[in-house]
Amino acid sequence: MLRGLAKGARRERSSFSGGIDMLARGEIVAVTKPDRELQTLTQWTLLQIFRRPHDELETNLYALAMAELIQRFLPPLEPHEALFDAMLASLERLEEGERPAPEFLRFFFTLLRETGHEPRTDAGEIPPARLAFSATDGGIVDHAQHQHSWRMRPETAMTLAHVAAGQPPELCDPDAVDRAIRLLTAYARTIVNDDLVTLRLAVEPRRKHA
Repeated sequence: MLRGLAKGARRERSSFSGGIDMLARGEIVAVTKPDRELQTLTQWTLLQIFRRPHDELETNLYALAMAELIQRFLPPLEPHEALFDAMLASLERLEEGERPAPEFLRFFFTLLRETGHEPRTDAGEIPPARLAFSATDGGIVDHAQHQHSWRMRPETAMTLAHVAAGQPPELCDPDAVDRAIRLLTAYARTIVNDDLVTLRLAVEPRRKHA
């Protein structure tokens, strides 16, 4: 993730084609210095626009939450090809009409995996009534042995296992997908030890439906 100032963007003959947008794909030229918070952007070529995130609030929030997760989980200026490809693929599927929540869950799990925080999703022989998730232990645990873990429904555990195996989250129950996103959100907050504002805005309006 790169933050910067567009040098010369207002000039009549600038090197910036189209608007710079968090949810657009393009090629950028920048002068970067690790000790600076804002880098100098000298050129931008717009290649692809995603209109649906700008037209639909839910899609917009989930798309911006993807960018927020990348910004919070990766060091500044660190390139990560796999996450770039994952976010681009998610934006393209959203543009084609995929439901935002399942697509976001797919990306969320990919991000956790790529940054070394993939949760353990194997419930093993844990009885359904004792299924829980421990942020400290990084996955599904037996609540009887982890008193401070978060209880979870069997359907939520199955959804996490489904996505971890690379299966399409669109096939899962929508309510279970929402619960899985809320659980991973709580898990991510413990990892970064801070609030995830955009992700909270995307998730909280859906609480009343869970």
